[in-house]
Amino acid sequence: MTPLTGLTSAEAASRLARDGANLLPQQPPVPLWRRVVTQLRDPLIVVLLVATVLTITTGDWADAAVILLVIVVNTTVGVVQEIRADRAITALAQLAGPEARVVRDGRQQRIPSSDVVVGDVLILAEGDVVPADAEVTESASLLVDESALTGESVPVDKRAGERVSSGTVVVRGRGRAEVTAIGAASTSGRIASLMVKGAGLTPLQRRLAGVGRLLAGVAVLLSAVVLALGLVRGQPVELMVITAISLVVAAVPESLPAVVTLSLALGARRMATRNALVRKLPAVETLGSVTALATDKTGTLTEGRMVARHLWTPRAQATISGTGYAPGGEITADEPGAFGELLTAAVLCNDARLSPPHDEGGEWAALGDPTEAALLAAAAKLGLDRREVQTRLPRLAELPFDSERKRMSTLHRLPGGGARLICKGAPEALLHRPVLIDDADLLARAAAQADRYARNGYRVLAVASADLDAVPATLQESGLSLLGLIAILDPPRPAAATAIAECKRAGIRPILITGDHPGTAGAIATELGIIAGGDRVVDCREPAALGGAEAGVYARATPEQKLDIIQSLQAQGGVLAMTGDGVNDGPALRRADIGVAMGRRGTEVARQAADLVLADDNLDTVVAAVEEGRRVYANIRRFLVYGLSGGAAEIAVMLLGPFAGLPLPLLPAQILWINLLTHGLPGVALGGEPTVPGAMGEPPRPPGQSIIGAGLWQRVLRIAVVLTAVTLGVAVWAAATGRPWQSMAFFALGATQLGVALGSRTRPGSLANPMLLLAVAGAFVLQVAALYVPPLRQLLGTQPLNAGDLLIVTALSVLGYAAARLDRILHPSPRPQGPAVGPPVGGDVYAGRPLP
Repeated sequence: MTPLTGLTSAEAASRLARDGANLLPQQPPVPLWRRVVTQLRDPLIVVLLVATVLTITTGDWADAAVILLVIVVNTTVGVVQEIRADRAITALAQLAGPEARVVRDGRQQRIPSSDVVVGDVLILAEGDVVPADAEVTESASLLVDESALTGESVPVDKRAGERVSSGTVVVRGRGRAEVTAIGAASTSGRIASLMVKGAGLTPLQRRLAGVGRLLAGVAVLLSAVVLALGLVRGQPVELMVITAISLVVAAVPESLPAVVTLSLALGARRMATRNALVRKLPAVETLGSVTALATDKTGTLTEGRMVARHLWTPRAQATISGTGYAPGGEITADEPGAFGELLTAAVLCNDARLSPPHDEGGEWAALGDPTEAALLAAAAKLGLDRREVQTRLPRLAELPFDSERKRMSTLHRLPGGGARLICKGAPEALLHRPVLIDDADLLARAAAQADRYARNGYRVLAVASADLDAVPATLQESGLSLLGLIAILDPPRPAAATAIAECKRAGIRPILITGDHPGTAGAIATELGIIAGGDRVVDCREPAALGGAEAGVYARATPEQKLDIIQSLQAQGGVLAMTGDGVNDGPALRRADIGVAMGRRGTEVARQAADLVLADDNLDTVVAAVEEGRRVYANIRRFLVYGLSGGAAEIAVMLLGPFAGLPLPLLPAQILWINLLTHGLPGVALGGEPTVPGAMGEPPRPPGQSIIGAGLWQRVLRIAVVLTAVTLGVAVWAAATGRPWQSMAFFALGATQLGVALGSRTRPGSLANPMLLLAVAGAFVLQVAALYVPPLRQLLGTQPLNAGDLLIVTALSVLGYAAARLDRILHPSPRPQGPAVGPPVGGDVYAGRPLP
């Protein structure tokens, strides 16, 4: 192999067979059976499976079928959502460098990037994605964008002998490079290998696991007490065993998995309409638990595009508005005419191009160095046309930019004869003699202004020129006059400041972790409100940088250091979300409690590591997802109040009834019927309740808080006391007056629980969540039918009630509604006390409303 001929086809095929394809490590597809098993391992599903076995053992096939139906529906919804998300991610994925140009058998060829092997000679040109790690052998103004790997928004000059990494993009120039590493051995592959940690349980899954264990233990214990009491009173053994099993089923809200799944699925669907793809259903709720949001800078908080913001000349200054590379925007200055010469020179000493949008609603794109594209956009805002300027003053010669000189020079023919030499570059490379001939005072003023721009996070270019009487034989970068300075940056996204402010208002601490320069990172963080002016910015290159006090900004962070920062924050007990788009963000996205990747700009590594993918790259969507997560959690707690209070009342009625002279208050079939009606459609419909007003005005709940904490189990007991009192009161009165007391107790318990469902609504008195109204109405009709339809009467052992008794019990069931509403007013749940990660954040907090 030589640099001119490259590998032979036979040698390339041999190396491909030996080393494998040039592909990043990918996890094997999850088989369907494993997805199903994962769903069935949910603790609450395990409880339902045990209940199914018990009901089958006693021959209760009808209830066993109902419970199995709940399990099948829950498992199906979860598996289908995962498969859909994986397919959408696959469709969204655009692998870096789908094709590569190599030299083989002495000629250039285009091959799939997966076929690139070690030793291949790559041909690199503007716009190419580098398909593998390689060492540059030839370079002509080769400039490479490494932001996907390093987070550094400014492209890097590459010379012969230097290395280029897979996944980076050539933004200017051309070159050749010899491949040194492919696939897992490449830079991208090594970063991808850091993502070995499997996803742990989400906060919701941990909380529900605890609830499942608690419910199972309590239900079995109390049912054993009922069984023992029945046997002591001389009740038939078979009847009491069935009764005990029925109470176990009744005490466990078997529709909880369905409620959870429905709430998460509705949340995922709402997210999809906001261009957010949920890869795992629990990710929706996890965002609602977030106490800290760690975010990358380039392409996440910022646009990922360079924009000229300020102009300075020896006699005037200007500010430039507008976003992206579009020519829209204004130059605001006292002397607008003072900048024509500066921007004309910036257009001439420039190799970039701007491409208009291809369709309506599209964006202008840059071809070439993003910094030079920003200069063209600024000139267009002044009314300068690139083609007209470059045609009027054609280029004759050039000295390309390189990392040693830190400047670029071009020579142009003047219309009246002679030539103009233009030079642009870093201020420290231009603002001195003999490059410039300006007086020392002007150079000092320019240097001071450049320093002010740099401290505020701008990249500064100085531009100078000199008119020559004749075209020189060689370009000499000396004897020029300063035209001015141009301050450029990768600007914050328009919605980023609002999103950060919303996070702080919701008690979520924002943290910036980037590979970019500390000055740039600090300036962006200050502008967006992540930190205050003068706050500490950690430079991760410094020794023991991560061992000090907490900070809001971490700059120059490597992928390994990002992992260390994430782990440190998680060790404090918080729930951490991480947003990013680059290959360097992949390990941190995987390690965080929830990873959020950018779908449009994001790399394949980042998308595969994330739990949530933002198709529109809009950080506002993360805030909406946090609100959606809080809605899901609130609805699950709302259902638990409803379901557990009903189950507790059923057990209490069975325990206390005999002491009130009621031998067997309810038959097993009646218990299961009430359970089926109340925990069925009405319970599931509670999962569709809308968001509580002001939900984003409160701090996140403490990560260690139980799902039945914050006053929920006390509320369950208080409502259960009302349900029990109404049921036993009706039964005792009916028994004393010779009425069918068991049927009246049966109807009272079911109808009163439905009243609790109506009282649990987020917005009572409105038509919000009409499915709950329909579900309650349908369940009430079926409860009435159980008293009057002969087949149901025979199945349930009920007797019909006269109109007066039915009306009395129906009126008393309103007490269930009243209990639910009054409890929220008299016993509001305690408000969370703020985020668990980091110091308290600013912003107003909404206070004084009852929590679900």
